[in-house]
Amino acid sequence: MVGMKGRLALAAVALAGATIVAAPPAGAVQCRLCNAPSTAPEIARNSAPVTLQVEASLNFDRLILMTAGDGVATLLPDGTRTVSGSLTSFSGRAMVGSVSIRGEPGRAVRVDLPRRVELYSPAGGRMIIEGLIADLPSAPRLDSTGRLEFRFGGRLRVSGDSEGDYRGDIPVTVEYL
Repeated sequence: MVGMKGRLALAAVALAGATIVAAPPAGAVQCRLCNAPSTAPEIARNSAPVTLQVEASLNFDRLILMTAGDGVATLLPDGTRTVSGSLTSFSGRAMVGSVSIRGEPGRAVRVDLPRRVELYSPAGGRMIIEGLIADLPSAPRLDSTGRLEFRFGGRLRVSGDSEGDYRGDIPVTVEYL
């Protein structure tokens, strides 16, 4: 049995900095002859604003490195966990991210997650979460109560001897279609 080289503790990746955008209603046009034209989209007066609430942060928790080298930890939206390379163990406390969207019932929305997120440790170390994946339907739409919930996970790349506590922000953008 190979001895444990070090522990890699990954704290919660917070979903701070969520962006909320409401698209203009279909057919809305700006007056180009007005004194003070604006390029900002107009929000329909009868349209409910879209809101975003983080229910749970994506958290890889603790990973164990057996040797200094490259490894990948994958956490899927359904909670499935896998490790490869120099990583040998995945904590049972790891959690997928969970988001709740509220707005106008029945409205179609577009949800954008970044392709990659950089995580940093207080000591200056850096890791990358890539391949963020969500369990959203192909054409997301708010239900009859104006709500849509989804979960997401991703693939964490570890390289070298990356012991430490890493954190980062995952910006989520939601807009009406």
